Amino acid sequence: MRSAAGRSPRAVTPPGVPSGPGDKAHPGERPTSASDVGTAVTEAFRAEWGRVLAAVARSTGDLDLAEECAQEAFATALRTWARDGVPQRPGAWLTTTARNHALDRLRRRRVEGAKVATAARLAERVDGVPGTDGTGVAGPDPVGAAVADALDEWPDAEGDEDLLRLVFACCHPALPLEGRVALTLRSLTGMTTAQVARAFLVPETTMAQRLTRAKRRIRSTGITFRVPPPELLRERVSAVLAVLYVLFTEGYDAWAEPAQHVAGCAERRALADDAVRCARLVARLLPDEPEARGLLALLLLQHARRDARLAAPPAAAPPAAATVPVSEPVLLEEQDRTLWRGDEIAEGLRVLDDALAERRPGPYQVQAAIAALHSSAPSAGETDWAEIVGLYDVLVTMTPSPVVLLNRAVAVAMLRGPDAGLEALGVVADAPELAAYHLLPATRADLLRRAGRPLEAATELRRALALVDREGDRRLLARRLAEVGAEPAEAPRGAS
Repeated sequence: MRSAAGRSPRAVTPPGVPSGPGDKAHPGERPTSASDVGTAVTEAFRAEWGRVLAAVARSTGDLDLAEECAQEAFATALRTWARDGVPQRPGAWLTTTARNHALDRLRRRRVEGAKVATAARLAERVDGVPGTDGTGVAGPDPVGAAVADALDEWPDAEGDEDLLRLVFACCHPALPLEGRVALTLRSLTGMTTAQVARAFLVPETTMAQRLTRAKRRIRSTGITFRVPPPELLRERVSAVLAVLYVLFTEGYDAWAEPAQHVAGCAERRALADDAVRCARLVARLLPDEPEARGLLALLLLQHARRDARLAAPPAAAPPAAATVPVSEPVLLEEQDRTLWRGDEIAEGLRVLDDALAERRPGPYQVQAAIAALHSSAPSAGETDWAEIVGLYDVLVTMTPSPVVLLNRAVAVAMLRGPDAGLEALGVVADAPELAAYHLLPATRADLLRRAGRPLEAATELRRALALVDREGDRRLLARRLAEVGAEPAEAPRGAS
């Protein structure tokens, strides 16, 4: 579990405050040890970080200030809860404390601004430079007055509405995609810059620059913490869902990597959990958007397979003592389906049914429907491949990307045999978007192998190995190449 760190803030309220209704400690539930307090703060951090940050960001319009004050609030909780007990509503306590820290900082800024203005007026008098009113005295400070008004009329937090505003601000189309992904992850989960950097396998300085540029863009372009107007909502929802899908894919891919041999793999795997959690949040915040539920269903159904996506290769020699076991990705049709997580599949199917009931289909709902057919089938041979090919045909009309056509070709091969799959694959053989994509020659190699053409399959496997940048896939391709060189031609495999 991640933890929050922050400077020890100057006290701005009496100890134990906030003391609003429901915010006092539970009678008889005072923590008895530092570990009790640590556990309570950790749980509150995971559950409430996004809401605390969103409330302060909405009130101040300053994401950096909001982050600093949220961190200070959790640091204050470590000290105060040990003395006063855990409040009945930790989120409300933390939000009020963070807002108090923000108020204190804004007051200090106002005082500092007033001192600067006073010094400027004195300098004008000494130098004989007239002020704005022509009397040698500067006029009123509109910025200071605006801050004072904001302090006097501080709005109450609005819970989920604040979170929704934060999501839309972080995923604004004016920000570059890499900035959106990083900012969303940091803001909603509370990951540090170093943790985000490790998850995306980039130096911490690089990630810090991405986050800084994204925040600067928010300030310079006037991006506000608000829900878009109705005419822009659909477009902006698509941007939010795209960010969550990219986030999930980063984590999902890591589940097919041997964690012991790939740096940062464990951190990347955690991204899939974070993406599912954020997708749940967005689906709840946008109940009238079936695509939000479609994405959540898709992520749940795919993530449910994670424990079966990596295994020792067939006929692998038992590892020697104290040796890290060899492992490589397992293709969907070969996975042990008893390892799939039934509770997540059941939840994904329920969410998908709710989305489809709206009768407003979209790409995420169609992809989730494909995943549902896989999840409901006892085996690859008993999968309804005809229905899956039909769904891919629908998906192609919605998002005619080469990757969708590549996946469709695999489904066609399972339905009609490898030769039909190779013919379908020819549609994207020269797509420039797939020129450096190792899965194109890898897929062609598998279909050629199944069609009894091992020499051609070996050629494609070598092409794939020249392009692959994932350790897990490299191991699988290398084993397949060795097998193709020794194995006899086998009969094509189609749907049973």
